[in-house]
Amino acid sequence: MDHVIDLDEAAARLAALAPAWRAARLTVGPLTWRDGRARWSQPLETDRARVADPDSVGLRLSDPPSGGELHVVLFRGGWADVDYLAAGWQSDPDGRERAGVVPAHGIASAADFEARLAGWVRDVFGG
Repeated sequence: MDHVIDLDEAAARLAALAPAWRAARLTVGPLTWRDGRARWSQPLETDRARVADPDSVGLRLSDPPSGGELHVVLFRGGWADVDYLAAGWQSDPDGRERAGVVPAHGIASAADFEARLAGWVRDVFGG
């Protein structure tokens, strides 16, 4: 897999954003790392030191009172897996408009990822 994204830089950006998310009353889960050298099925680690060759870093944000959740896994190849339940989804009769996946490819850098993440957070949690 190509190394397009510096995952350690992306993780540092996520850590810098965490205080603002917490101030907005979001629950910030621990970062999860996957090691590209680990045998299948690669376990997720929360301790970066246990990962020799990171190929992904993941994050979960949630807002328990509204039911909103955002799950993002950024891959060093320049894409992310993004799924969500938008805040207030329980009040939508069919829920289809309030949950789903977001296409996230062609991510060029940690800064590009951070900018996209800001939009996903806004879309899911409002504000």
